[in-house]
Amino acid sequence: MQTLKVDLAERSYPIHIGSGLLSRPDLIRPYLASANVAIVTNTTVGKLYLQPLLASMQSLDIKPVVIILPDGEAYKNTDTLQLIYDALLQNRCDRKTTLIALGGGVIGDMCGFAAATYQRGVPFIQIPTTLLSQVDSSVGGKTGINHPQGKNMIGAFYQPKLVLADTSTLNTLSDRELSSGLAEVIKYGLLGDEKFFEWLELNIEKLLVRDKDSLSYAIKRSCEMKAEIVAADERESGQRALLNLGHTFGHAIETAMGYGTWLHGEAVAAGMVMATKLSIKIGWLKSGEISRIEKLLQRANLPISPPDISFIKFIDYMSYDKKTEFGKIKFVLLRKIGLAELHSQISNIELQSIFP
Repeated sequence: MQTLKVDLAERSYPIHIGSGLLSRPDLIRPYLASANVAIVTNTTVGKLYLQPLLASMQSLDIKPVVIILPDGEAYKNTDTLQLIYDALLQNRCDRKTTLIALGGGVIGDMCGFAAATYQRGVPFIQIPTTLLSQVDSSVGGKTGINHPQGKNMIGAFYQPKLVLADTSTLNTLSDRELSSGLAEVIKYGLLGDEKFFEWLELNIEKLLVRDKDSLSYAIKRSCEMKAEIVAADERESGQRALLNLGHTFGHAIETAMGYGTWLHGEAVAAGMVMATKLSIKIGWLKSGEISRIEKLLQRANLPISPPDISFIKFIDYMSYDKKTEFGKIKFVLLRKIGLAELHSQISNIELQSIFP
């Protein structure tokens, strides 16, 4: 097991990374506020991993409330969030109740937002079960739900008490979901670590066949980078926005196509290529670099082109982006592989030039 720390003074918390951690109640017990626990999961993950977690809870003489939600990005909305509140109230859950998110990014985001808002805040723990959630969404305290007009538009910054990344859960992940998570891993190399990007170029096939050592290293390095950035800029007033490389375009794709049609990582992959093309257009990035980026994404079985969405529609959805200020969309662009910066002076002519 490897342990990292997200350093946020009195709200700091550990990230434990390793195999078989669901069966380690000793890792969870110090972060429970009381014997009152509610586990939030979905129909898919619940069938696979709820019983091992319940067994760990039983060893602590804890009988959790279990809340099983429908599976998928399409359910990341107010109606599904209400199901969590309903179950918490029906079971008389109090402010000492710890919520445990057992699942991928959707479950983690919704459980975290429920924890942030139920009785004005209860503690919660992240147990991410997908690669994407282990390397990205479970760390950093971004919680929320989608709105029909934009992804993650309703939410809160609310940090977990613990992130428990059991890498053995990746054994049951579909190939498509694994590739989706790899998009976020590749993102870290692009935005801030050229050597990590080069390591990915050499090892992407090992990650695709789920080589344990390679996956553990990729998860650890991704979490190290995110933990460092979050510690420096928790509420995204500056540096943390760089973590949104590819996301301005990607969120527009997800919203336009209907939540769940494109997986998050797939949309981000296409979005990173669009950001790369825009970086070249404004003279930041050498034109030859795009082939390296596209080749790595393709080797990871990810798309490198957006779906057929009109420029006008793209602009409309991107205008809701949370980095937009005074009507200006801020883009995360590349100076080079391993160095990203924010740019808010992109003209519509420059932007339109990257569309087919």
